[in-house]
Amino acid sequence: MKCVFLAAGYATRLYPLTENFPKPLLEVAGKPILDWLIDDMNQTGLIDEYIVISNHKFAKIFEDWSTGRYTILDDGTTSNENRLGAVKDIQFAIEQLQLDDDLLVMAGDNLLDFSLGGFIRYAKEKHATCVMRYYEADEARLHKTGVAEIDADGRILSMEEKPAQPKSHWCVPAFYYYTREDAHLIKKGIESGCGTDAPGSFIAWLCGQTNVYAWEMPGHRYDIGNLQSYEAVKKTFSKIG
Repeated sequence: MKCVFLAAGYATRLYPLTENFPKPLLEVAGKPILDWLIDDMNQTGLIDEYIVISNHKFAKIFEDWSTGRYTILDDGTTSNENRLGAVKDIQFAIEQLQLDDDLLVMAGDNLLDFSLGGFIRYAKEKHATCVMRYYEADEARLHKTGVAEIDADGRILSMEEKPAQPKSHWCVPAFYYYTREDAHLIKKGIESGCGTDAPGSFIAWLCGQTNVYAWEMPGHRYDIGNLQSYEAVKKTFSKIG
């Protein structure tokens, strides 16, 4: 199984910290955000390659951090205005590396206080593409994320990114397990007109084509979106670490 990190954004809300430095490599409690995620997944023994999709501006910085341990892909973009978007970046990686495997895909700027091992086991038991989900009581926050309708078996009935009228309180963060077969449908999804900026847009299309399941998170996700949230995460993980 390959693990793909979406790290081609420009994180303008974190300026000046990220004006010339990629957000996924910001340090939290003594190590970069990506290292927290990789250290957790290394414990599963299921990942045989880590792939980081970067933009052209930050690719060299990722290569220096990687020191040859991971595959760094430069998508060639240079600004928010010409970025590919998350879904097209995933397809870019599939085409460039000729990927033909199950894929664990995630945003490179989120941290978790639980292991992803449970999520991977759930996906393998379902033999299907899976996402993670958490309950969000605050309706205002539902307008800013992916929201899914879920049946009693955990199957996604429908999903929408940043809905004007949310159909449930189940939020879907940017952590996805694609089966090999469904990863090959990303190109078809793009050609069919699914959104390409938010990574959940492909899931919203895919759940209309095949079964997609949602695993309920046993802990918390920490989204580092601005300077305030970054400072809060550093305090939280200084206690965890």
